[in-house]
Amino acid sequence: MFTGLIEEIGEVVDISPVGDSLRLTIAGPLVTSDATHGTSICVSGVCLTVIEQGQTADGRGTFTADVMAQSIRMSALADLTVGSRVNLERAARLDTRLGGHIVQGHVDGTATLLSITPEDNWKTYRFAIGVELAPLLVDKGSVTLSGTSLTVSDISAADQTEQWFEVSLIPETLVATILGSLAPGDRVNVETDIIARHVARMLQFDRPVHELPSSITTNEGFRS
Repeated sequence: MFTGLIEEIGEVVDISPVGDSLRLTIAGPLVTSDATHGTSICVSGVCLTVIEQGQTADGRGTFTADVMAQSIRMSALADLTVGSRVNLERAARLDTRLGGHIVQGHVDGTATLLSITPEDNWKTYRFAIGVELAPLLVDKGSVTLSGTSLTVSDISAADQTEQWFEVSLIPETLVATILGSLAPGDRVNVETDIIARHVARMLQFDRPVHELPSSITTNEGFRS
């Protein structure tokens, strides 16, 4: 689990195709400072597992992780090149303050930046979102963009053909994450709120909740 609070911006230093997957090596001195084999690190919203560690020529700590075909297909990691910057966050500890929201690192898809509107002391980013993900976003709800925990500040009406949503980014977010370097047309990884995903799944079934096993609707399954 992650919180969506980015710890540092890393740099892709190597990309190697392995069959239908990719092997990424990323420089990130902070996130590698206590990483070990098997550690989970969130890379621009995608939870990856450390398989190797090393250093760059200038002494920065690196980690290598495999990206399977499904992750490539579902995310914007396929857009990365050597030199690309990525948001990095280590897995949350049980004693960590949850400053963002619960982030799994399981990307639902991507959104494309449509426009950037400068405001008094922040910028409003509008993103196009697919109709399959739009129902999982709500005004003032949480959304994770490239690993960053954000609040939806505006959203398109449900009956619009082209769906979009907006987030308002303060100067700190623009500087501390890769979102500040985005330009219209760029893609970001999107993880919707976990509760919204569960509700959407439940609504796909015709069976009423009162017909489910009693251990699901009561405490019977948790007796001591």
